Amino acid sequence: MDLSDPKVKNSDKLAICRKFFFGGFAFLPWLWLVNGVWFFREAYFKEPFDEQIRIRKYVMYSIIGATVWIAGLTAWNCVFQMNRASWGATGDVLSAYIPVGIP
Repeated sequence: MDLSDPKVKNSDKLAICRKFFFGGFAFLPWLWLVNGVWFFREAYFKEPFDEQIRIRKYVMYSIIGATVWIAGLTAWNCVFQMNRASWGATGDVLSAYIPVGIP
């Protein structure tokens, strides 16, 4: 969907933005990332319209949510890679690929 198309109503844009925002709560943080990127121009650079304030709110919360998820996944990845060998069998069970060699 092209958001710059004049056939797309502002209320439809708000509905899509809202669906993407709430879809992100279903452990789909990439929807928040897509929502933030896709609607950023609508929220901050278009001429003011009635639904823009709510779109701006959903976009900002989506960007914050995606950032928190990315930070959390990065932190988990660092902790797991640094401590996998010391966790013994639990670290091996969590691994998709067990490296060969001395830890």
